Amino acid sequence: MVSGAAAPATSNPSARVRYLIRGLASEETREQSLDVLCKNRLAYDNLAVLLWHSFGIMGVLLKIITSAYRPLLSDGLTENAVTQVCNAIALFQCVASHPDTRIPFIRATMPVYLYPFLNTMSNERSYECLRITSLGVIGSLAKVEDPEVIEYLLSTQIFPSCLRCMEVGKTLSRTVSTFIIYRILLSEKGLKYCFVLAERYLSVSQCLGKLVENLGEDDAEHLPHLLKNIIGCYLRLSENERTRPQLLSYVPWKLLDHKYANIVRSDPEVLADLRQLVCNLRTSKSCTTHCTDEPPASSDSPGPSIP
Repeated sequence: MVSGAAAPATSNPSARVRYLIRGLASEETREQSLDVLCKNRLAYDNLAVLLWHSFGIMGVLLKIITSAYRPLLSDGLTENAVTQVCNAIALFQCVASHPDTRIPFIRATMPVYLYPFLNTMSNERSYECLRITSLGVIGSLAKVEDPEVIEYLLSTQIFPSCLRCMEVGKTLSRTVSTFIIYRILLSEKGLKYCFVLAERYLSVSQCLGKLVENLGEDDAEHLPHLLKNIIGCYLRLSENERTRPQLLSYVPWKLLDHKYANIVRSDPEVLADLRQLVCNLRTSKSCTTHCTDEPPASSDSPGPSIP
């Protein structure tokens, strides 16, 4: 009998990984093998390739993930079930992150099986665990500068699903989902996608605005990263001169005050992006001067400025 928790001692890591993967095929050892593989997934360089090419194993992971669909609708998820599903999704992320399995992974449309977890409207702990783990898979895809990956993300419901996560998720979910939107907008296809429909552009602008307005003390741990992603999104949107005047009405002044400028001041790149955003939002010709110099402090006249 294969035991995931007690794989045989061996100096060959690949043999140990294969042993644990075989343990996924048996219901008796699946939970233990899944737990060990998940906890040690970063230590096994070839794990993604072995998972993808081991006969029936991706199907096993899919079975674990889809088993949560019905309980998800009826609020019947147990803590043990959530743990197993999150472990299976974490192995999905391992496959999505590896350069040799990433493209086969998206060509098989595997991320669509995560939609039910991204589209839930509850922020209770179980739902949030499933949401953030699923976002991790999409985030691993989005961080890669690959045209085929961006094309795939834009051809699916991932973009609107991430906007939903920005609204209903907790801080970490909001941070990762905003990162995904930002990475999509960094590509020319992604930016064009956002502006093709006025409703889509307004949805993104309004969602970012609500995100800023709702920032609170509980966001402190992830606030620098969240602000970086928000500023990056706004900066990309502000590059469209035609819609720039409209964007000015959606950027909360709260984002441009001393408090948040001081938070990002330790990151020169983010602070530079924030200054550039201010420049893009100004309508006066004097903007050109301030884009390269320290922006002036706030004056009595209305208009954004960064200290």
